[in-house]
Amino acid sequence: MSSGGGEKSGSVGGGGAVKTPSDFLKSIRGRPVVVKLNSGVDYRGILACLDGYMNIAMEQTEEYVNGQLKNKYGDAFIRGNNVLYISTTKRTLTDGA
Repeated sequence: MSSGGGEKSGSVGGGGAVKTPSDFLKSIRGRPVVVKLNSGVDYRGILACLDGYMNIAMEQTEEYVNGQLKNKYGDAFIRGNNVLYISTTKRTLTDGA
């Protein structure tokens, strides 16, 4: 019986190894991120660490409500069940985008 996974047959995109969400999260530790909560509030800061439940520890954290800066925190802890998504910060034009 064949499993149908086909991991070794023909890679889409022709690139290297497949990157899982877990690999992505490991690669952005220590980098600036945006964490959007289910409530719509954004937290921007440096991703310090996270666990399997998506609990997040951040440093140099800023809280944005409706796009406006509301508060600044040194360190912040966000419970994973409140997280809608985690994104790396967008590059600006001066960054070469």
